[in-house]
Amino acid sequence: MALSFVICQLSSSVAQTTTSSYQPGVNNEGAVYFLPKTAVRIIVQAEKTTYTPGEFSKYADRYLRLQDVSTEPSVSYRVMNIRQEATGIADTLKGFVVKFDPKTVASNIALSDDGVLLAINAVPQPVPAYKPFVPAPKAKMLNPRELMSEEILAAGSKAKMAELTAQDIYEIRESRKLLIRGQADNMPQDGEQLKLMLNQLELQDQALTSLFAGTTLRDTIEQVITIVPVKETERELLFRFSKKLGMVADDDLAGEPYYIRVVNLHAVPMPDADDKKKKTDNGVYINVPGKMKVTIFDAVEPIVSTELPAAQFGNVELLSGALFNKRYTTRLWLNPVTGAVERLEADQPK
Repeated sequence: MALSFVICQLSSSVAQTTTSSYQPGVNNEGAVYFLPKTAVRIIVQAEKTTYTPGEFSKYADRYLRLQDVSTEPSVSYRVMNIRQEATGIADTLKGFVVKFDPKTVASNIALSDDGVLLAINAVPQPVPAYKPFVPAPKAKMLNPRELMSEEILAAGSKAKMAELTAQDIYEIRESRKLLIRGQADNMPQDGEQLKLMLNQLELQDQALTSLFAGTTLRDTIEQVITIVPVKETERELLFRFSKKLGMVADDDLAGEPYYIRVVNLHAVPMPDADDKKKKTDNGVYINVPGKMKVTIFDAVEPIVSTELPAAQFGNVELLSGALFNKRYTTRLWLNPVTGAVERLEADQPK
């Protein structure tokens, strides 16, 4: 099927209106499409540590010889990992109109949800969706209260409850030691049963000890920042991060600053005047992307530096409409992140 490819760029200088008044889409007469520009998705993974003191925390040193056990709850954060990846979004300054040949059906052009041209005469490759981080399920701890004997629960003071609980902990540890040495009165019949018994004793030990040492829970938090570089920048604030509060607002000085640097690698030469004149011909506009180097750093040192494609640091080129005349069936796939030609196939005329 053929397309006549009478192309108009949607800009104030050509159409005497702004691109925002055009809605991308396909109908029986033609299609309005955008080329993409490249955004940088920055994924920050942080660890949140929550400490809850135990019921007997002030007796930890006296009965279990656990030193420096805090009696106050606390929450802290730390940055674990930062990574970057390129993603494509519609560039509304690069909008074009394609008018269909009367014999051409609208399904010949495939657009993304935001109007970016993905393919012509072909089924576009699926654009992989971003998958947020899903933490692994946490192991469930035993409730230490359910392990307390009647004598412990009936004790008249916290100190006495702590003393009796500590005695139970030492008995559990002694039982585990005897099992490991093979000296227990009732040894298990096989290795699997021994493993189960040791595991159960370990869980009981951990649960009761938490009454003295407290519990520390660690959660991984993922936050995503998306930026669209339009020019080079040497040192621009990206986010602020506090050890006590996690990620905070950009104007919150409680957080330490993290910066971003964007360098245009000038991988694509700028077009000369003659090339610009050729863009008035009929055809399909595509991107010839450049490259950028994106570096994230704190006040001390660089953390991550990545070279990424950058549609906005490249050029717009024209694929001649002759590729899509009635003598050929041409299939075109564009990269959804850069707008560059991913694949071009043409059947020879019979």
